[in-house]
Amino acid sequence: MAKSPIFSILDNDFYKFTMQHAVVQLFPRAKAKYQFINRGKHPFPDGFGELLKKAVKEMEGLKLSKEEKNYLENTCPYLTPTYLDFLQGYRYDSNEVEVSQKGSELSVRVSGLWYRTIMWEVPIMSLICELYYETGGQQRISDEDVIITARDKISKYSTLGISLAEFGTRRRHSYQVHDLTTKTLVESGKSTFIGTSNVHLAMKHQTKPIGTHAHEWFMFHGAKFGFKMANLLGLENWSDVYRGDLGIALSDTYTSEVFFSQFDKKFSKLFDGVRHDSGDPLEFADMTIQHYENNGIDPKTKTIIFSDGLNYEKVERIAKYCRDRIRISFGVGTSLTNDVGLKPMNIVIKMIEALPEEGAWTPVIKLSDEKNKHTGDLETIELAKKLLDINS
Repeated sequence: MAKSPIFSILDNDFYKFTMQHAVVQLFPRAKAKYQFINRGKHPFPDGFGELLKKAVKEMEGLKLSKEEKNYLENTCPYLTPTYLDFLQGYRYDSNEVEVSQKGSELSVRVSGLWYRTIMWEVPIMSLICELYYETGGQQRISDEDVIITARDKISKYSTLGISLAEFGTRRRHSYQVHDLTTKTLVESGKSTFIGTSNVHLAMKHQTKPIGTHAHEWFMFHGAKFGFKMANLLGLENWSDVYRGDLGIALSDTYTSEVFFSQFDKKFSKLFDGVRHDSGDPLEFADMTIQHYENNGIDPKTKTIIFSDGLNYEKVERIAKYCRDRIRISFGVGTSLTNDVGLKPMNIVIKMIEALPEEGAWTPVIKLSDEKNKHTGDLETIELAKKLLDINS
């Protein structure tokens, strides 16, 4: 592969841009570190690290075009003109990315100013996946079959009477498969498909870019303000920047139980709903509905976005359970963009440390709703569990 398969600076998840916009305003001097985690223990062939380095270096040539800037101006009026001017001047810097390989093990670390490094996670994961399949010589299904698979899936989802977005950039098989899949979903899923998390493909195929914020938003707030204040100030800062726009709150950075204890009536009314990303989805639905009812809010006026490892069977079960109780929508990722007859990769890149404008580097953590699946520095996890009175 001579050139990086990332062709546009907008070939990234929407919430990276919305978070970057907020970070530029609120935390311009903060720094962050990220690390690649090979959950699936995938072995990488000799020379893979060097190929990845070259692809990362190629990304330095990406820049926001005038057409892309106009698209963001028209589609996302909550992004300020000063941010769009900044984004027009933003360039990836490969010096922020450290890639090494020892045997079949790959190491990737990202470090630098948070407003800059926040952009690397998704495209690097996409590069790793595409290079992995290419260097392994693994043959996927044909383009025609990719289209048929996507068409069949969206047709099946349509029978459930739900709305669904595509969230599969980071673990897609390749740009080509992602592009074909999104095009097919737009063309064949008119009553069901509502958009994609990938801004470039949303623009290309004239659909809506979908997303708000990720776990790292609240993880950083934990490092800066402490675990007890992380959700509260994360929500407060988000609402200060977006003033009611982008109103889906992510609930499970420090467990949803802790989140809902701080998601008071003000936030419950201000935010349009919440996103589920770990733990039992039906239990989460009950917890969310009960929370709104306890605050005198009709759950049918609010929305849950489900986005945790979804497939048709899981979506069908959730849809039946929640019908006529609360509004629901679904963000489906890898099962849409990497269903090509090969085993999808199980990889992540996570923020591991943050350096607020004052103080020292601080480990950041995530306390999942999935029992005993907390991630991050063990000592910090135990400290947070103690402070937040979490027993799992």
